[in-house]
Amino acid sequence: MNIDTAAFTRLLLDGNQNGAWDILKKSHDDGAHPLAVMQELLTPSMAKIGLLWEEDEISVADEHLATTTCDFILSRYKEYSLKQIPKTEKKAMFLCLEDELHHLGLKMVSILFEWHGYQTRLFGASLPLEYALEYAEEWKPDVVGLSFSLRKNSERLSHYIDEIEKLDHSPQVIVGGRLVASYDFKNICSSNTQLFSSLSAANDWLLKENSYA
Repeated sequence: MNIDTAAFTRLLLDGNQNGAWDILKKSHDDGAHPLAVMQELLTPSMAKIGLLWEEDEISVADEHLATTTCDFILSRYKEYSLKQIPKTEKKAMFLCLEDELHHLGLKMVSILFEWHGYQTRLFGASLPLEYALEYAEEWKPDVVGLSFSLRKNSERLSHYIDEIEKLDHSPQVIVGGRLVASYDFKNICSSNTQLFSSLSAANDWLLKENSYA
């Protein structure tokens, strides 16, 4: 997929929703799979914006504007790209741990699951465990996805996993986030927990699961 990510990044920083959408829409219309669109365009652009913020080259306001613009574009892309995808009976819910605020990666994973036919529920940032359990008990998702980006929340992650895996319908717990690619968190997860270091890893797991269906 031949895309000018620098131009796309600039449009996000400018809050140019229409310009950013035009680039993303063209990629889709040219045949790019959602995995490619999100992993080769959106993810590197947001990573670049995060780096610019860390290096004080952009302000907090700039970073927030880019994030909300990207969020809008993702929502628009979901409606545009998934309208012809048939839904199965499989269900997945996605949430950030309490005090975890970075939700765009989680939103991308949710869209990827919908591309594979799942019905999804996306709860976004900072959902306390009690409310996650309450919803999961009622809706009974096959998969519960957790987003985790702060090392200080390692113990909280372990608690979420333990409690969710105790539910009567035994959902599959999956965990992703920017730290998963850099550190080994298997010691705070159960043997059934799936850790995804990238969208590609999530997609590979989905392809494998679908082959068993």
